[in-house]
Amino acid sequence: MARGLLRFLLSGGALAALLTTALPAQAAPAFDNPPPDKIVIKVATVNGSGCPQGTTAVAVSEDNTAFTVTYSDYLAQVGGNSDPTAFRKNCQLSLVVHVPQGFTYAIASADYRGFASLQPGASALQRASYYFQGSPNTQFRNHSFSGPLVDNWQATDETDWAQLVYAPCGVQRNFNINTELRVNLGSSSSSKVSFMTMDSTDGDISTIYHLAWKECPRK
Repeated sequence: MARGLLRFLLSGGALAALLTTALPAQAAPAFDNPPPDKIVIKVATVNGSGCPQGTTAVAVSEDNTAFTVTYSDYLAQVGGNSDPTAFRKNCQLSLVVHVPQGFTYAIASADYRGFASLQPGASALQRASYYFQGSPNTQFRNHSFSGPLVDNWQATDETDWAQLVYAPCGVQRNFNINTELRVNLGSSSSSKVSFMTMDSTDGDISTIYHLAWKECPRK
């Protein structure tokens, strides 16, 4: 069985997936203009069947343009002798993001990857949502996959610049990431296993969140 084999590398960001309210058009914040001081991201809580204790790591890139979340036991499967509840795995991360004074961030895009082995007739779903603590708005992004498939998979969530949702200035709000993997038997044989992991068999980066930055209004 493919298990999570990830090593966290890159990093530095914050996801921009809460786009229920369009923000006024403005100049696009540049990935290459982050604050000069180092940002720090700490995991406040981690919960879910896809991220048992000690199997998740977060790292921030040296240039403050992204952060990476890696998993070592994020596997959903169905068929064969699979546990009846194993078809769906999820993980909720609550991150404390410390940014340099005078700046705020949004998640501009998120790159997910992993490995899938889907029998003919089987299917899988990768889902993610992002929101700041206290925000009433949450939007899910879905990516579907169909068998037959035995390969690495990759999916990207992107947000238009005009719809980026930034962390409130001057207030510490945890940033929450919810992810899910779901594998469906479909018309495939119930005696054969189909599975999907949130990682890659070659041990490369799994999930990268790319940050957009802007300066907070001066009081």
